[in-house]
Formats: sequence, structure tokens, C-alpha cells
Amino acid sequence: MGENIYLTGEYIARNPLYHIEDSPWKAGQVLKMLNKHNLEIATMCEVGCGAGEILRQLQLLMPEEVVFDGYDISPQAFRLSEQRANDRLRFFCEDFLSKTINPFDVLLCIDVFEHVEDCIGFLRNLREKAKYKLFHIPLDMSVQTVLRCAPIVQSRRTVGHLHYFMKETALLTLQDAGYDIMDYFYTPGGIDRGTTLKSKLAKLPRLVFSLINQDLTVRILGGYSLLVLAT
Repeated sequence: MGENIYLTGEYIARNPLYHIEDSPWKAGQVLKMLNKHNLEIATMCEVGCGAGEILRQLQLLMPEEVVFDGYDISPQAFRLSEQRANDRLRFFCEDFLSKTINPFDVLLCIDVFEHVEDCIGFLRNLREKAKYKLFHIPLDMSVQTVLRCAPIVQSRRTVGHLHYFMKETALLTLQDAGYDIMDYFYTPGGIDRGTTLKSKLAKLPRLVFSLINQDLTVRILGGYSLLVLAT
């Protein structure tokens, strides 16, 4: 498993903000799915929670009775998350899969399993940890990323992606791990969050063509992730 970069500090050296800047947007996508299905939630956990900002944002938006736990193996991420802890928001620098716990109502796995060497085994071991599981999966594989190659190489070097998905292979991976898919939708990070010149130039065609055929747009132009609700 490529865990060393998360333990040694190499990952935070490459990503000093630990993606805090994207957390409000990601929390909004999670809440959109939760509200769509009107799930009854008292406990929520995030595995691979990083700096903990997604959970903090959700705590601000969700009912006061909900309690939140976040787990990450990185001591550097844990030090960042500790700053966000309170009486209903706890963080642990531990291997979540090694814990014996009562199942949570909802488990979040936000941009995580593409980093894990044995992603199928990881997903199988998560299944019994919560009633509902919510996965946010970067869709790195598209026609333009394969043709250019550089974005795929960069995602490996900078953010440690070991696996690259398109919608179909992401869903099949979850099904192979034993999950039942309840719902999914694309999240338009390339449109909502694009900051580089290339992503800004791609924003208009992604937006226009997605109105005609979203699946084809994602497959050709990329710039999207997949949010999946599963049991």
C-alpha cells in the first residue's frame, strides 16, 4: 500500500492545504445526496478525513443531534483536524478498518479508495461499518486525459492516485466489492472548481455539451467526479 507518503509527511509537503479549499464544495455535494434520499442520520463517519474540513462543514449544515467521527492514518492530517474538533466532532489518528465499532448510519469515503493499493479489499472491509456508504470518486479516465497523458501522471505524483476510473469501472468496482448501488450523480468539479488556465478554457465546452449528453461529455472531456450512495 502506498501509505508511506501519508505517514512520513511527503503528502502534506506536496499538498500543504490538504485540500481544505475544496471541502465546502464537497460537503455541499454530500448534503445534496443525503437530502435527496431524506436519510435519517444520527451518526456519521469519514474514513480518510484528512484535515477534517468536510465534516466540519457538514456539522454546520446538518441537525444539531448528529455526531461526527473522522479517521485518518496521517499524523500530519490529524494535527490539522484536531483544530476543528468539538463535542460532536471527533478525530482519530488510527486505522479505521482495525477498529471494532458499532455501525454508523452513514460512512463517507471522499476521494479515498483510488489511493489504496488493494482498493477492492479495502472496500469489502468497509461494508459492515455503516448502513449507508457515500463515495466520491475522481473520474481520471477520459479521452482527453488518455491522449494528453500528463494529467494522469500528475495525479499520481501530486495526490497519489494509484487507480484511475471512469463511471462504469467505478460502479463495477463497488459492485465487485459487494455493494448495492442506490444512486449516483456526477459532480462538476471541472466547472465549479477549475482554477488553472486549461480548466477554465474547458469549462464552457464541458458546460454546453453536458446539457446535450452528460455521459459522453464526461467520457470525452473529463472534469467530473462521481458521487455514489450504496449499501
